[in-house]
Amino acid sequence: MKRHWLLIGAALLTAALAIGAVACNDDDDDGAAPTATEAAGEEPAATEAPSAQATVIVTENATLGAILTDAEGNTLYIFDNDEPGVSNCAEGCVENWPPLTVDGEPTAGDGVTGTLSTIKRDDGTTQVTYDDQPLYHFSGDTAPGDTNGDGVLEIWHVVSVGG
Repeated sequence: MKRHWLLIGAALLTAALAIGAVACNDDDDDGAAPTATEAAGEEPAATEAPSAQATVIVTENATLGAILTDAEGNTLYIFDNDEPGVSNCAEGCVENWPPLTVDGEPTAGDGVTGTLSTIKRDDGTTQVTYDDQPLYHFSGDTAPGDTNGDGVLEIWHVVSVGG
Protein backbone atom coordinates (compact mmCIF):
# COMPACT_ATOMS: atom_id res chain seq x y z
CA MET A 1 0.00 0.00 0.00
CA LYS A 2 2.88 2.36 0.81
CA ARG A 3 4.37 1.72 -2.61
CA HIS A 4 1.04 2.57 -4.25
CA TRP A 5 0.92 6.00 -2.57
CA LEU A 6 4.59 6.61 -3.32
CA LEU A 7 3.96 5.96 -7.02
CA ILE A 8 0.94 8.27 -7.04
CA GLY A 9 2.97 11.01 -5.33
CA ALA A 10 5.81 10.63 -7.84
CA ALA A 11 3.35 10.82 -10.75
CA LEU A 12 1.76 13.99 -9.36
CA LEU A 13 5.16 15.64 -8.84
CA THR A 14 6.18 14.74 -12.40
CA ALA A 15 2.95 16.23 -13.77
CA ALA A 16 3.44 19.42 -11.75
CA LEU A 17 7.02 19.76 -13.01
CA ALA A 18 5.93 19.31 -16.60
CA ILE A 19 3.19 21.93 -16.29
CA GLY A 20 5.56 24.39 -14.60
CA ALA A 21 8.24 23.82 -17.20
CA VAL A 22 5.77 24.45 -20.02
CA ALA A 23 4.74 27.69 -18.34
CA CYS A 24 8.36 28.84 -18.35
CA ASN A 25 8.78 28.01 -22.04
CA ASP A 26 5.39 29.27 -23.22
CA ASP A 27 5.82 31.39 -26.35
CA ASP A 28 2.30 32.87 -26.22
CA ASP A 29 2.18 36.65 -25.93
CA ASP A 30 0.39 36.55 -22.58
CA GLY A 31 2.94 34.10 -21.15
CA ALA A 32 0.27 32.50 -18.98
CA ALA A 33 -0.02 28.74 -18.87
CA PRO A 34 -2.02 26.93 -16.23
CA THR A 35 -0.13 25.62 -13.25
CA ALA A 36 -1.07 22.41 -11.48
CA THR A 37 -3.15 24.34 -8.93
CA GLU A 38 -4.90 26.42 -11.60
CA ALA A 39 -5.71 23.31 -13.61
CA ALA A 40 -7.26 21.81 -10.48
CA GLY A 41 -9.36 24.97 -9.96
CA GLU A 42 -7.44 26.10 -6.89
CA GLU A 43 -5.96 29.52 -6.31
CA PRO A 44 -2.28 29.68 -7.32
CA ALA A 45 0.20 30.09 -4.52
CA ALA A 46 1.66 33.55 -4.10
CA THR A 47 5.33 34.05 -4.77
CA GLU A 48 7.52 34.15 -1.71
CA ALA A 49 7.44 37.40 0.23
CA PRO A 50 10.62 39.43 -0.03
CA SER A 51 13.06 38.89 2.79
CA ALA A 52 14.29 41.99 4.60
CA GLN A 53 17.79 40.58 4.15
CA ALA A 54 18.52 37.66 1.83
CA THR A 55 21.64 35.76 2.81
CA VAL A 56 23.20 33.46 0.24
CA ILE A 57 25.56 30.76 1.50
CA VAL A 58 27.57 27.88 0.11
CA THR A 59 26.38 24.43 1.16
CA GLU A 60 28.12 21.15 0.44
CA ASN A 61 25.89 18.70 -1.43
CA ALA A 62 26.93 15.02 -1.47
CA THR A 63 26.15 14.66 -5.19
CA LEU A 64 26.69 18.12 -6.66
CA GLY A 65 29.48 19.51 -4.49
CA ALA A 66 29.45 23.14 -3.36
CA ILE A 67 26.14 24.82 -4.23
CA LEU A 68 24.37 28.07 -3.37
CA THR A 69 21.47 28.04 -0.92
CA ASP A 70 19.61 30.61 1.11
CA ALA A 71 20.35 30.91 4.83
CA GLU A 72 17.82 28.14 5.59
CA GLY A 73 19.61 25.71 3.25
CA ASN A 74 17.04 25.91 0.43
CA THR A 75 18.72 25.32 -2.93
CA LEU A 76 19.02 28.19 -5.41
CA TYR A 77 18.64 27.78 -9.17
CA ILE A 78 19.37 29.63 -12.40
CA PHE A 79 17.28 29.64 -15.59
CA ASP A 80 18.95 29.28 -19.01
CA ASN A 81 16.30 31.51 -20.62
CA ASP A 82 17.32 34.49 -18.47
CA GLU A 83 19.70 37.12 -19.77
CA PRO A 84 22.42 38.74 -17.64
CA GLY A 85 20.58 41.00 -15.21
CA VAL A 86 17.15 40.16 -16.68
CA SER A 87 14.61 37.62 -15.42
CA ASN A 88 12.50 35.94 -18.09
CA CYS A 89 10.50 33.89 -15.58
CA ALA A 90 7.13 35.58 -15.04
CA GLU A 91 3.45 34.81 -14.50
CA GLY A 92 2.94 31.00 -14.57
CA CYS A 93 6.67 30.36 -14.27
CA VAL A 94 7.11 32.00 -10.85
CA GLU A 95 4.47 29.71 -9.36
CA ASN A 96 6.97 26.84 -9.62
CA TRP A 97 10.17 28.87 -9.60
CA PRO A 98 9.74 31.66 -7.03
CA PRO A 99 12.47 34.28 -7.33
CA LEU A 100 14.77 34.95 -4.39
CA THR A 101 13.65 38.45 -3.46
CA VAL A 102 14.87 40.98 -0.94
CA ASP A 103 13.76 44.34 0.44
CA GLY A 104 17.31 45.59 0.99
CA GLU A 105 20.65 44.28 -0.20
CA PRO A 106 21.64 40.60 -0.30
CA THR A 107 24.36 39.32 2.00
CA ALA A 108 27.10 36.90 0.94
CA GLY A 109 27.84 34.20 3.48
CA ASP A 110 31.07 32.22 3.87
CA GLY A 111 32.35 30.69 0.65
CA VAL A 112 30.34 32.90 -1.73
CA THR A 113 32.95 34.05 -4.23
CA GLY A 114 30.73 35.55 -6.95
CA THR A 115 29.04 38.93 -6.92
CA LEU A 116 25.62 39.26 -5.31
CA SER A 117 23.47 42.08 -6.61
CA THR A 118 19.81 42.80 -7.37
CA ILE A 119 17.52 43.55 -10.30
CA LYS A 120 14.04 45.05 -10.42
CA ARG A 121 11.42 42.60 -11.69
CA ASP A 122 8.44 43.63 -13.82
CA ASP A 123 6.18 43.07 -10.78
CA GLY A 124 8.17 45.65 -8.80
CA THR A 125 9.98 43.21 -6.49
CA THR A 126 13.75 43.13 -6.15
CA GLN A 127 15.37 39.83 -7.13
CA VAL A 128 18.80 38.67 -5.99
CA THR A 129 21.38 37.86 -8.68
CA TYR A 130 24.64 35.94 -8.54
CA ASP A 131 27.17 37.09 -11.14
CA ASP A 132 24.25 38.81 -12.95
CA GLN A 133 22.17 35.59 -13.03
CA PRO A 134 18.75 35.89 -11.32
CA LEU A 135 18.28 33.35 -8.50
CA TYR A 136 15.21 31.18 -7.87
CA HIS A 137 13.84 28.55 -5.51
CA PHE A 138 11.92 25.51 -6.78
CA SER A 139 8.45 24.66 -5.48
CA GLY A 140 9.22 20.93 -5.82
CA ASP A 141 11.92 21.19 -3.15
CA THR A 142 10.17 20.41 0.11
CA ALA A 143 13.10 20.42 2.53
CA PRO A 144 16.46 22.17 2.88
CA GLY A 145 19.05 20.45 0.72
CA ASP A 146 16.57 19.16 -1.87
CA THR A 147 17.76 19.61 -5.47
CA ASN A 148 14.69 18.32 -7.33
CA GLY A 149 14.75 21.19 -9.82
CA ASP A 150 18.24 20.50 -11.14
CA GLY A 151 18.07 19.69 -14.84
CA VAL A 152 14.32 20.26 -15.30
CA LEU A 153 13.86 20.53 -19.08
CA GLU A 154 17.64 20.95 -19.18
CA ILE A 155 17.11 24.70 -18.59
CA TRP A 156 17.00 24.89 -14.78
CA HIS A 157 20.20 24.29 -12.82
CA VAL A 158 21.48 24.31 -9.27
CA VAL A 159 24.03 27.09 -8.84
CA SER A 160 27.38 25.34 -8.47
CA VAL A 161 30.27 27.18 -6.86
CA GLY A 162 33.79 26.83 -8.20
CA GLY A 163 33.06 24.20 -10.76
